[in-house]
Amino acid sequence: MEEKPRTESKWRYYFKKEELWKRLLIGAIVFLSLAAFIHFKGIRVEMLEPGNYAKHYIVARIDFQFPDDEGTAILRQEAARDINAIYKMRFKDIVTRRMQFENFLIQDQRWRMLLPNSTFEELYQSADKIKNILAAARFTDIRTLQRLKSLHLMMPEYFLLPPSSLDEERALLPDDFWENVRQNIVKSGEVHAAIAHYVLNYFQSTQWVMDKDTSLQRTLRHLVGATVPERFKKIKAGSKIIDRGEKITQRHVAMMQSMKKALKENKKTWSILQILSSLMLAAIIIIISGCYFYIVHRELIYNVYKLALCATIIIFTLLIAKITEYILLHNVEGLLEVVHYPLLIPFAAILLCVLLSEEIALFSSCFLSIILGFFLAVDHSRFVILNLIAAVVAIFASRLLRKRKEVFTVCCKVWFSCIPLFFVYNFYKNILWDSTIISDCIVTFAFLLLISIFIVGLLPILESIFHVMTDITLMEYMDPNSELLRRLSVEAPGTYQHCLVVGSIAEAAAQSIGANGLFCRVSTLYHDIGKLCNPHYFTENQMGGFNIHQLLTPAESAQVIISHVVEGVALARKYSLPQNFIDIILEHQGTTLVGYFYCKQLEQMGGDIDAVDERQFRYPGPKPRSKESAIIMMADTVEAASRSLEDISETSIVELVDRLIGEKLDDGQFDECQLTFEEFGIIKRTIVKTLAVARHLRIKYPYPHVHSHIKLKRERGILGNCTNPH
Repeated sequence: MEEKPRTESKWRYYFKKEELWKRLLIGAIVFLSLAAFIHFKGIRVEMLEPGNYAKHYIVARIDFQFPDDEGTAILRQEAARDINAIYKMRFKDIVTRRMQFENFLIQDQRWRMLLPNSTFEELYQSADKIKNILAAARFTDIRTLQRLKSLHLMMPEYFLLPPSSLDEERALLPDDFWENVRQNIVKSGEVHAAIAHYVLNYFQSTQWVMDKDTSLQRTLRHLVGATVPERFKKIKAGSKIIDRGEKITQRHVAMMQSMKKALKENKKTWSILQILSSLMLAAIIIIISGCYFYIVHRELIYNVYKLALCATIIIFTLLIAKITEYILLHNVEGLLEVVHYPLLIPFAAILLCVLLSEEIALFSSCFLSIILGFFLAVDHSRFVILNLIAAVVAIFASRLLRKRKEVFTVCCKVWFSCIPLFFVYNFYKNILWDSTIISDCIVTFAFLLLISIFIVGLLPILESIFHVMTDITLMEYMDPNSELLRRLSVEAPGTYQHCLVVGSIAEAAAQSIGANGLFCRVSTLYHDIGKLCNPHYFTENQMGGFNIHQLLTPAESAQVIISHVVEGVALARKYSLPQNFIDIILEHQGTTLVGYFYCKQLEQMGGDIDAVDERQFRYPGPKPRSKESAIIMMADTVEAASRSLEDISETSIVELVDRLIGEKLDDGQFDECQLTFEEFGIIKRTIVKTLAVARHLRIKYPYPHVHSHIKLKRERGILGNCTNPH
């Protein structure tokens, strides 16, 4: 039997058997998910609080410009100074002059001769209009008027201030002003030109007191300042933004916000080259991982369920990481201030270790730590160190996981391993103790608690979907109070004891070559459940009573014996046992011959081989297709045959094991399993040793005079009161 050709043909068999497009689809999904994760990288810029002191210095990561509020404020103040004082006519004086004009019209009727076509009502209304115009008029210097005109803020009611109005308490307004008012009234068409001239002459002769309109001046200055564009200051990449211990101002905050905006603009998410870069990097990672698994864990490549499971865990980890990044970057509930190093990799490490293997978990954790560390908006070096160490500890602690609640214990161990790292980070900054250590411990504990809850909830779902048996599930199937095992122990006690012994032998043999010993032990408890249908047809349950096979022909007896495989599969499906257990039920007898009844039938036919159909006396199979299945076949065969040994000695057991396993080997029962010649030798030695213990074989002492020596020493008082020298 050549090991290498057999192994290669095995893989070619699986390669042809499984559908290639499923593997390609899984690879494509992982590739696109990884490329998207790499491409849509978040940008994290430290948030600064004005009034606090910077814990470390910060430098510009890119050339950018930020709004210089101080410079802009200075420019706006200078522009606002172009708006000088605004004056208005005292409203009280305008109202008084309006009342005087009304009395003048009543007392002096000469206006009727000067304005024969006008009425008192027209003059009265004209005076009201002029009063309103005078009340709205504003006066200022030439600079202010020019500034307002250049900014398109000039209003019709703005006029040039008479120079003398500021030097004297009262002053006459210039003729230009009154002419402007007259033209405005006449152009409106509401007042006749003669009436306007007559009424304005009365108001024009008055000296007016000017008051400052500070409210309007303030408004105009604000409008003028708003027209000044915001000033930006350029910062070069590598320039120091803030020094350690420096007090944070609004200027520093503006610089950090502008740098973040510049980083986003520079990213160019939809650039062809950027997309191509992400796709190429994702392809490189997938190719390297695929080569590693093909060389070291080829069974993962050819088992579609395991491959899909590994891909699901990795994609789910990337999704959780991206959601965590989104929450932190948007500073939900102020988490960004306390979550410095999110702990994410132990989630994938524990699941991969429990559901697949430690090697796959370790390799995937290393790659995920690097990918997440460089493509998440986190402190790269510290994130990678913390997550990688936590993942390694999680893998070590998960290797012997047997119960779901032990996941919380594993996460506690991981948490304790993280605490020293927080002190390391502080010591590196030359700080002995600060509050960040406490916050980091609390945040890490919260992350690990959530990871524990997620894992406990996801494990049974992933096991069911991807047909994976974990040690946790196996331990649950070992419960002797389960209905099947309870029935087996009551209805077929001999078979139940046989299963226990076979399980013990198979577990020891599997562990000796690095196979799954726990699976062998648990699945063996169920490998003969088909005997529940006819328990008394099997010798271990007859208890020295009547042998019912005496009433059957050899062919009928063989069919009853063989039927326990088919009936066992039916019972397993009825009780929803895992497919792995069903495979053991089918394969533990392979296509072996029911030798006793075949020989008996052959004897009845006078030794004519052609007269006996050998197929009626062979189990349906298939042959064992895994190491565990082959080991269980050996243990089952040897344990059953060892019951018939009259001389229980090491020599007889070795002879029995060599003979029975050799017969199975010659019969081709192990052609499809993955055992090597070296492993066969280890398994046989382990079975001999375990079976000797199971049959209570005492070890012979190599020194026949040892008891006399012990007796002599006791008599001399050397051994004291030792009563059990063995």
